[in-house]
Amino acid sequence: MIRLAVVGVGKMGLSHLSILGAHPQVRIEAVCDTSGYLLDVLGKYTGVTGYSDYEKMLERADLDAVVIATPTRAHATMVRAALERGLHVFCEKPLTLRSEDSEALARLAEERGLHCQVGYHNRFVAAFSEVKRLLELGAIGEVTHALAEAYGPVVLRPKGGTWRSRSAEGGGCLYDYAAHPLDLLAWYLGEPRAVGGTVMGRIFSADTEDEVYSTLFYPGGASAQLSVNWSDESFRKMTTRITLTGTAGRIVVDRQECQVYLRDTAVPPEGYHHGWNVRYTTELTPPVWFYLRGEEYSAEWAYFVDAVAGEPADGAAAGVNSFASAAVTDRVIEMLVADAAVPCGVAAASGTGASGAGVSGAAGAGPGSRGARKRAFWSLGKLRGE
Repeated sequence: MIRLAVVGVGKMGLSHLSILGAHPQVRIEAVCDTSGYLLDVLGKYTGVTGYSDYEKMLERADLDAVVIATPTRAHATMVRAALERGLHVFCEKPLTLRSEDSEALARLAEERGLHCQVGYHNRFVAAFSEVKRLLELGAIGEVTHALAEAYGPVVLRPKGGTWRSRSAEGGGCLYDYAAHPLDLLAWYLGEPRAVGGTVMGRIFSADTEDEVYSTLFYPGGASAQLSVNWSDESFRKMTTRITLTGTAGRIVVDRQECQVYLRDTAVPPEGYHHGWNVRYTTELTPPVWFYLRGEEYSAEWAYFVDAVAGEPADGAAAGVNSFASAAVTDRVIEMLVADAAVPCGVAAASGTGASGAGVSGAAGAGPGSRGARKRAFWSLGKLRGE
């Protein structure tokens, strides 16, 4: 039986608490939150011990693992405190606000032999997992380009008051939304060598961005476009979609289905044929013991519990969502922030004709010049310690 505490009982914390409370190998020993009202309600109806002080909980509760679902700003300190006490950790995404902190925590977890996982749940969505399998089989040949999209109706009017509306807390479209498709790109293509043309625009928010657009460049010549907007009411709920173009075919995937086109030069994997193929999440997803919000949440917890218990992990999910893999996404986020801060060239208002072609500045001079872009990439290298 794994003794576990949930820290931060907001939307995600409550979801994790519900799923874990139904797991036959888990016993909830404690919850921790700054809201006395929430602790009183949980104590009354569940009998679980509540703490408003994280350090006191770590000292007094008899634990094997902790779940950290607080605002991102608190992750680094809380995760380190748990690791130093020899506890396994599940932390909500993104891992931290600084990739060097994420890397240090990954090293500490490895040194202590602890299982640590980050809540990028899309890696446990069967359709997205099928893409990973197909890429490892070389089904569409060499990937040359990807399009990573995420849209949803999160911020549709000027508002504030929560950590998600404050960039210093780790909120905003980049950390809260774009992190998901960025993590999938890292899973599929690895770490990009650079990014360019990053735009982070505000639509309704006063302190953070509501949309993120950029181009990512990978070793070997592949590229990816990132397009994310959480102020898009044309989508009923968050929609994440990845399109991968390869030398032997194409894949379009979201949480509902995986569409695969294979050219006649491709070698189709078992169950696939040349031309268009469709695999639905319903046929790809194994059953879970408890359903809440989506099978992927139960699947990620089954993986965590099995890993903590020392049981063999499902081969399809082995090694996913470690602190080390989450640090890759954190590094990419930092690259995007740095790139967005560099002035870019824009189409001239006059002298360009109806097409609007051309950028301001001469070579090596203006904000859109080659010299400016070189300085931007130099800044990215300095940020990453290269």
